[in-house]
Amino acid sequence: MIFDFAQMSANRVYHTMIQTLTPRPVAWVLTENENTSLNLAPFSYFNAVSSDPPLLMLSIGKKSDGCEKDTRFNIIQRSHFVVHIAHRELATVVTSSAAELPEGESELELLGLATTDFEDFALPRLSACRVAYACEKYRVEDITSKQAMILGLIKKVYIDDEIVLPATNSRLKVDPVKLDALGRLGGDDYGYLGHGARNHAT
Repeated sequence: MIFDFAQMSANRVYHTMIQTLTPRPVAWVLTENENTSLNLAPFSYFNAVSSDPPLLMLSIGKKSDGCEKDTRFNIIQRSHFVVHIAHRELATVVTSSAAELPEGESELELLGLATTDFEDFALPRLSACRVAYACEKYRVEDITSKQAMILGLIKKVYIDDEIVLPATNSRLKVDPVKLDALGRLGGDDYGYLGHGARNHAT
């Protein structure tokens, strides 16, 4: 079966891509709103792009009304953000945090999520997550009138001691089973290491 993207609507192209480019890592991104409340949203157009300098990439579209998503606006305006790697037990909450809220409202307050200081970084990190990257805006490129690619410079990373394996050489080794990171599949489905898909839309 061949799908010719040139003959398809943007919506059909999107759904074809997200059903086949799987599993995708999920960036659970914390930013600061204009009123200093904290915003939280998941993105699966996300990955590492460089280690020297250490850069990660987010691709962020716009809201249903055509306005910039809060995460995109906040990063452009205030530069700093924190990318979390969520695990299995947080899948339902991650999905809930994707809902559009009125400007300035905090997903953290709505979902009852706790934070902790990220040493001397400008923003805190989520207490529940086993991995978190403290990032600063490195570059923003408008890919289309709707989509922007954001490169973030990683300043530091938090890794829960419980998921770090005993060192056998000088290299860090993280236990992927204990990390239990979410992988985004099509629609509202997530996959886990060694497990099948689970739907967390409801």
